[in-house]
Amino acid sequence: MKSPLLSLPGAVAAEGHDEGVAAHYGDLFREQRALADGTGLVDLSHRGVVTVTGDDRLSWLHLLLTQHVSELPPGQATEALILSAHGHIEHALYLVDDGETVWAHVEPGTQEALIGYLESMKFFYRVEVADRTEDFAVVHLPAGSIAKAPEGVAVRETAHGRDLFLPRAGLEPYAAQNGPAIGILAYEALRIENHRPRLGFETDHRTIPHEVGWIGSAVHLQKGCYRGQETVARVHNLGKPPRRLVFLHLDGSEVHLPPHGTPLRLASDGAEGRQLGFVTTSARHHELGPIALALVKRNVPVDAELLAGDTAAAQEPVVEP
Repeated sequence: MKSPLLSLPGAVAAEGHDEGVAAHYGDLFREQRALADGTGLVDLSHRGVVTVTGDDRLSWLHLLLTQHVSELPPGQATEALILSAHGHIEHALYLVDDGETVWAHVEPGTQEALIGYLESMKFFYRVEVADRTEDFAVVHLPAGSIAKAPEGVAVRETAHGRDLFLPRAGLEPYAAQNGPAIGILAYEALRIENHRPRLGFETDHRTIPHEVGWIGSAVHLQKGCYRGQETVARVHNLGKPPRRLVFLHLDGSEVHLPPHGTPLRLASDGAEGRQLGFVTTSARHHELGPIALALVKRNVPVDAELLAGDTAAAQEPVVEP
């Protein structure tokens, strides 16, 4: 779904997973600084929007999600996962309940599979699940923003800012009043700086929540009764995850950033050494320079110098070994 904000001056369309919104509007570092200072807005209108209504919505979702939501107060933001039977991450939901409806935004293109699963689990519960992606656009206001949400709009407020579920018809006028518009590359650079994982980037088909730091923020350890809970409890109580998320400072002299999937090796072993992990997301940061998130094997020494492809990388643990 192509955003109307792509018609703004300087807009350069994003590609790949974030197709449909702007990568930037002509000045990546200026946009990052504005976002870090609490000004502007990020167009996330390519993300899927799913709603759940009905008297049983919270108690029903509580049975399916990794998060404790049965008593979620209206207006309190949370995030949650849906796992496979083996504990692998399948969906990530960013939620808020407005007192009548649970609103969630999800990764672009994942809403259809998510709704299919939710529909299959309705049984006798009084709930209705709907895909509202065509009707509502997600807009992100950074922490510190003084922009106001329109009356009646669902808002997720977190430490990183506010996510608004705007009617699509109101996206363009709202951006005109509360801009400047900021591209997805600036948003991603600050996400990497804050070590926040993203489904499909920091995860693959075998990722479990412990590996990427989603225990606590998206997984509640004091609840059970959801698919994959046995794996979560077993790893938490008896062992360690096989991989761990790290933050990388990349060699700033390199022209190109290592893309998703770039192999990681010990620098001492050189480019032909054994692969120990891979880059998940990389970006150019306005203060830190080139940075990345990556998944490495748990036993990789935390002080080891790494190579991301042929780019030198110093690591900081996000998930402790």
